[in-house]
Amino acid sequence: MCFNSKAGYNQSGSNPPSKPIYSSRLYFKTGEQKNDIPTLHSPLLFIFAAMSKEVVLSGIRPTGFLHLGNYFGAMRNYVRMQDAYNCYFFVANWHALTTHPDTKELQNSVHRVIAENVACGLDPEKVALYVQSDVPEIAELYLYLNMLAYKGELEKTTTFKDKARLQPDNINAGLLTYPVLMASDILVHRAVKVPVGKDQEQHLEMARNFAERFNFRYGNVFPAPQAFNFGDDLVRIMSLDGNGKMSKSENQMATIFLADDDDSIRKKIMKAKTDSGPAAPDSVKPDYIENLFTLLKLVSAEDVHQKFNDDFNKCSVRYGDLKKQLAEDMVQFVKPIRERAADIQNDKALLTKIMHQGKEKARTSAAATLTEVRNAIGMNY
Repeated sequence: MCFNSKAGYNQSGSNPPSKPIYSSRLYFKTGEQKNDIPTLHSPLLFIFAAMSKEVVLSGIRPTGFLHLGNYFGAMRNYVRMQDAYNCYFFVANWHALTTHPDTKELQNSVHRVIAENVACGLDPEKVALYVQSDVPEIAELYLYLNMLAYKGELEKTTTFKDKARLQPDNINAGLLTYPVLMASDILVHRAVKVPVGKDQEQHLEMARNFAERFNFRYGNVFPAPQAFNFGDDLVRIMSLDGNGKMSKSENQMATIFLADDDDSIRKKIMKAKTDSGPAAPDSVKPDYIENLFTLLKLVSAEDVHQKFNDDFNKCSVRYGDLKKQLAEDMVQFVKPIRERAADIQNDKALLTKIMHQGKEKARTSAAATLTEVRNAIGMNY
């Protein structure tokens, strides 16, 4: 679930930073020294410092590995948001249980998502980066909002019908009430901006409905959350086989994961779908060819992209050369993210510090909301 940059990023480019983008208070030391993680800031200071900023919230399910589509469609924008907004970003491990009941790999997946988000540029000092199940207030609000959700509307949601068709032997109550839990994730921080993809727009509309029903029945507590994106800066990355967007679970040989090693990246790109080339000058590029040029524009030098684009327009493009260039530039793009994420994931003390810091910030915000919710309902005996 991705309710689907610029600390340390060049404003005009997309290349990952050359070193970890932690604040000066959170960084690696080499040799035998351990990570220097000072006493955490008070979560109240985080709240007070961010009070003048609008609240942005987004989550991602720890199911599968994060890929280029996640990075350019969401994570890059998260990094841009962290200075301009009061940001809450979380790993949606409760949501994962609705479709992935086997939890043997869940802990590793949660740690990997945290590590990859930080490696991509999220600063745990600037945002609340937390695990969903570390904030029990979400579950309490989920209970209250379920009293405002109706069976008929939940059964009509597109994602429920799709998931029920995919897993007919596991149509659980959590799957049915998925939009209610998503609404709780959003409303518990009274978020007003929610980056969402097309597949989540219906859920966001339902979150607004639940907020309005609560306010009508009990009193004005929740703002109406709105969809949020960066307009022209949004990038859609297609699968390398030309079939839809990159996916955690579909054809993995057509998806570039942030954890892929160099050879895997090269092999995947060299197998990317192409054709015999344009038949006339200045032809319109097919989607799968346009996707290669999009990737080239994102990770290669501007003159490289321009050279191959000119070659295409003149009907002289050599796709083999293009893919070799793209493969090497993609290796240089992904490698520092992969290596930093691995360093973070292998440092359990650092991961614990990051998650604890995020939990404290998230619970401070959520507890304030739940106090108002209980008072409004009358659950303040």
